Amino acid sequence: MDVAAASSTSPATASSSPTNRDYYWIRSFVAGGVAGCCAKTTIAPLDRVKILLQGQSPHYRHLGVFSTIAAVPKKEGILGLYKGNGAMMVRIFPYGAIQFMAFDKYKTLLNKKVGISGHIHRLMAGSMAGMTAVICTYPLDVIRARLAFQVTGDHRYSGIADVFRSIIHKEGMRGFYRGLSPTLIGMAPYAGLSFFTFGTLKSLGLKHFPEQLGRPSSDNPDVLVLKTHINLLCGGVAGAFAQTASYPLDVARRRMQLGTVLPDSDKCGSPIKTLKFVYQQYGIRRGLYRGLSLNYIRCVPSQAMAFTTYEFMKQVLHLN
Repeated sequence: MDVAAASSTSPATASSSPTNRDYYWIRSFVAGGVAGCCAKTTIAPLDRVKILLQGQSPHYRHLGVFSTIAAVPKKEGILGLYKGNGAMMVRIFPYGAIQFMAFDKYKTLLNKKVGISGHIHRLMAGSMAGMTAVICTYPLDVIRARLAFQVTGDHRYSGIADVFRSIIHKEGMRGFYRGLSPTLIGMAPYAGLSFFTFGTLKSLGLKHFPEQLGRPSSDNPDVLVLKTHINLLCGGVAGAFAQTASYPLDVARRRMQLGTVLPDSDKCGSPIKTLKFVYQQYGIRRGLYRGLSLNYIRCVPSQAMAFTTYEFMKQVLHLN
């Protein structure tokens, strides 16, 4: 689950006319969605490997991160690294779009209606935006996880529609929300810390080192934006920090999402039970934090693509 740069543009300043304000939200929606899709496609192979490791796939459970990356193409072909990415794209476009728009909205609401400002409102707005995006797109994440967990020669589902029908038939609507509670619990600190850390680094950098770290926006020379490599650095630090704090809950979420696909699904009925089972069965390093190194590897290219694309789209769509 990856968070991009906090938009510094307020909808209220985009234009004074209702029509242009509507267009602002549409442009913001498109910018966030495109950025999310580009970032996720870049790291899709690493996401597939992470799901296989977190779910303790019997085909790859004896392997580490790098050996799994090498083993998947040999067993399933190069496209095996992108299994489930179609479902991810269907989910990530609205996810990224909703998250960006919700962050702007919550930040304005907290500042103007509640009177909370400074760094704390960035932390709270990021947490609420992340949870809002998750709730709106979670069923697609469940479908994507089950497709990605399959291994060639051992397929249970033929595609997105087949997963949908199977969950409805065997688990009912509740099946689409398995693992939602640990996702929300994990998303709150992850999204909040990501927005908070990146936003803080960005504001401090542009305030104290504007010439070294910033450059004028192409669509509005009065607005400073971070240089591409600085975006990458700030995003990587923010993602790594937030991911470390929330990763065990991400492991619990994945195991709950996979549901009946796992032979020990009866032991993963709740977040607490799942965390306890994983800890007792596999320990901390090989259980609760299994695949974390892969997330660190994912962080830099994911954030680089997300920030670069979003900054580019903001300038193309005149969001600055």
